[in-house]
Amino acid sequence: MAYSSDTSSGARHDRNLLLHGSKRNEVLTLAEVRQYGADSFGDPDYIRIYGATPPDWYGRGVRLLGRTAVECTRDELADRIGRDIAEIVARSLAPLNCAVIDPFAGSCNTLFWILRHLPNAQGLAFELDSVVHGLTERNLALMGAGIDLHRGDYQSLLPNLDIASETCIVAFIAPPWGKALDEAKGLDLRATIPPITEIIKFFDRTFLARKMLFAVQVYEKVDPASLSDVQALVDWSELRVYAFNAERKNHGLLLATKGWRSQATKDRFASPH
Repeated sequence: MAYSSDTSSGARHDRNLLLHGSKRNEVLTLAEVRQYGADSFGDPDYIRIYGATPPDWYGRGVRLLGRTAVECTRDELADRIGRDIAEIVARSLAPLNCAVIDPFAGSCNTLFWILRHLPNAQGLAFELDSVVHGLTERNLALMGAGIDLHRGDYQSLLPNLDIASETCIVAFIAPPWGKALDEAKGLDLRATIPPITEIIKFFDRTFLARKMLFAVQVYEKVDPASLSDVQALVDWSELRVYAFNAERKNHGLLLATKGWRSQATKDRFASPH
């Protein structure tokens, strides 16, 4: 059955309304989630998270704010990110124990999928916003996700957590982009909030002499100078673009290592360093 948007409110449910408008800090109804999908992407079930469609996850009690619905990484992309991270870990770090850390949790859907592909890894996440933290903590419990979600700043909390010294660190890095994305120039990794280089330097200071894998969520086009700045801080890197959308505007993943070099075979997306 075709889905018909509820236009009685007179408002198109798009990125502007949910991220910057009146729905930003409101918990969305199922009808609003599906209207956003239909109005913005022609698919009422567009917001697939935790391996479920909106009717499924909403029926289980999961709830999202308007801004979280816009900013969350959907299942299709989160699954691919998880697979690619697991590929690098399996080739180069197995059988080491891993802690997967998400400093900017949001819905935690990407970490949820990464742990599906690294089932023996420890999952740690951090969320500053108290409302988002509360909703996500409840959502994860409802979905049975074994993620240790902390409320607060990762820079303050992470150094005090007990992570075994022999554990390798996998950091999924997806800070708010703010004004960092320019459609013509690409994503400027120096202009995210905070800059990607600052995040990598923090992890380097916090986990001295550890083997680390950074997985940075990026846009299909990345500002070359900002990419070079990141590459200067790591031992190996590879840029992968996920061509889900024929009209482009796709996302990608910058994989980078510190303290070791991946043995992954370079492909057409590779960015040698």
